[in-house]
Formats: sequence, C-alpha cells, structure tokens
Amino acid sequence: MKIFNRLADRFAKITPLPEGMHHLQSESADKKPYRVHLRLRKDGSGVFILNAATVLHLNPTAAEYAYHFIKGSEPDEAAKQIASRYRVQKTIALEDYNEFLDRIETLVASQDVDPVSYLDFERVAPHSADLAAPLRLDCALTYRLPQNTQAEYAPVKRVDRELTTAEWQSILDLAWQKGIPHITFTGGEPTLRDDLPDLIAHAEKNGQVCGLLSDGLKLADKEYRQTLLQTGLDHLLFLLQPDNEESWRALEAIMPEDLFVTVHITLDEKSAKNISAALERLASLEVKSLSVSLADRALEAGELIQKAAELNFTLAFDLPVPYSEQNPVALETEEDGVPSGAGKAWLYVEPDGDVLPAQGMAENVLGNLLRDEWGMIYHAESKAAQ
Repeated sequence: MKIFNRLADRFAKITPLPEGMHHLQSESADKKPYRVHLRLRKDGSGVFILNAATVLHLNPTAAEYAYHFIKGSEPDEAAKQIASRYRVQKTIALEDYNEFLDRIETLVASQDVDPVSYLDFERVAPHSADLAAPLRLDCALTYRLPQNTQAEYAPVKRVDRELTTAEWQSILDLAWQKGIPHITFTGGEPTLRDDLPDLIAHAEKNGQVCGLLSDGLKLADKEYRQTLLQTGLDHLLFLLQPDNEESWRALEAIMPEDLFVTVHITLDEKSAKNISAALERLASLEVKSLSVSLADRALEAGELIQKAAELNFTLAFDLPVPYSEQNPVALETEEDGVPSGAGKAWLYVEPDGDVLPAQGMAENVLGNLLRDEWGMIYHAESKAAQ
C-alpha cells in the first residue's frame, strides 16, 4: 500500500516522533462516536487502538499520519509538516494523509469491516506482537458476591484486604502512565463497591476506555445506571442468569442505553437444555455480542456455537468473567488452559493489588502494583506467558 511504503526508503534518515501515548475521543451528533489511542514506540512505529477493540500495528510513516489525525491537524498543515520532514512534495503528502483519514473514517463507521482485506492496514493479534505494555488491565475490585450467590466459589481467601479508592486510583494512573488504554472492572460483583462510579470517572478523566463485568442486576435501577453512564462507562459484560427473570428484566432495561453490551452465559446441564430459546430471546433484545464459558468441560457447546452463528452473534473469548456459582472455564484457550494473550495483551489485578497474567492463574503471582516496580511485574508477566 502506497501510504505505508512510499516514504519507507527515506525514513531511516528521519528522527522518529517522541515515544508516548496519545488519545482522542470524538463525539458528534451526526457521526458515530469513537475513541482512539496511539502508542508511539521508540523506533517511531505505533500501536493504534480503536474503541479498545480494533488494534492496528503501524510502521513509522503510518504512525506519523495517525499522530496528526489524533492531534486534529488540518490536512494542509499535516501535509506541510510531513513534506518538510520527509522532503517530498506537499501534494503527495496531502494525498496520502487524506487517504489515511478516509480509511480510518471507514473503519470507525463500519464495525464489520476487516482492516486487512478492505482497508489494507496490518491488523495483528495483540498477543502476537512485541508490546511495551498491555492493551488492557482487568481490575477485580472485590471478590464479594451478592447474598443470594454461593460465595464459596469466589477466591476470597487469597486476599487479605480490598484496596481503598485512592489506591485503585493510583493503579489507574500508573496504567495510564505506562500506556494501558483499556480498563475493565470485575470481581466478584464490582457493583458492591460504593466507589465504582468514582473509579469509572477517574479512568474516564485519564482518557481510558472503561468496561464493567457484572451480573447487571443493580443496573436495572435507572438512577444507578445513568450514574455509571454519565461518569464514563463504555461497555458492559452482562452475566446473564437464563433461569432468572430478574436478570432478563435488568438486561431489557440496559439494552436501549447508549452502551455496548456483551452477554455472558455459563453453560451448565440445565441451561444447555434451553440454550436455543435463550439465544433467540437475546436476539430479540438486539444483543450482538456473546461470551460463553463452560461449567464442565464435558459439556458440548456445538449447539450453542451453531445457533449463535445463525443469529449473527459475535463471540468474545478474551474477557475475564466475574466469579459466580460456576467458576468459569474459557472455551477458547491453549492446550494448557492459558489464554494466548495472558500476561502480554492483558493483566489481571486482584482486590489487594496482586497481579496475575490472567484470571484464575493464582499460582503465578508476579508482583503487587502498590509495592513492586512496574518493570519487574510486566517483564515477569511476559516471561510467564511464553
């Protein structure tokens, strides 16, 4: 693609843009809102993250176009600077920059567009790339569960205390300083923390994309739901209880909101018998994204996956799941049970600040974000994931 290759032979003579993190949140009445992050590396290449979901790995030339895009440079000014730095004609630089803008706008507006085949961008699985920091931090705020839940499945004995609001805010700040653009709050049941709105607001203030993994029952209350939305909640993983009408009513209240929702189902013997009807009901509520785990690996998920495909659900396998009556088991993992992005594309923080490569890897605590240096933690995480 000319936008990536035209200036490649000249770039070795150019000083790269400074290493760092850049962020843009766009809200427009006539265009789909979006949030992008650009992490520039020392060599000038970049990681471009759209809505915490689409990850593009850019060579130095493309990263420079992305930098001007995020900074809001007028095309003429961007072309002028690029032409001067690379000693090319301004008309050529302007043509390439406008092409870059067109492709990004297409990607923003078209959720189902494949960046590789249609946009000619290089889209790489996050865990296959050399990352200086994770793309997501999963924060288990508490391992407490609602009173009507069998709490023995939550690993409460592994933590001696829960972090304070200020301590969690310091972790969010550290994550932002290290270039982590995406935070998810999980548990346990994170809505049991009274400071959840404050933590969401803090992540929003930093510029981080913010998700919540919850049974969603508290979000049935309109005032509480609006509080989370207004403080900056971007997406929700809703832990559906298919046999609980209260769970369905909560989901019905949430779906009309301007919030991206993924529904999680833990498949057990009981829910497996009625899974097709449950998926039909989800489709009727206009749910688009589905996450699945198995209560028992002996269960067959073929019917669920086939039905999900028929109903055009997108399946998400890389999110942690709040601990519930069934300790979750991911459907798509490596043979040893470790998700391929664990410790590289994401990290998992327990309620006391201990860091794991991923949820459930309790035997591999590699540091504490309040006591240990970041370089030691992430270096150890990366080695553990190899």
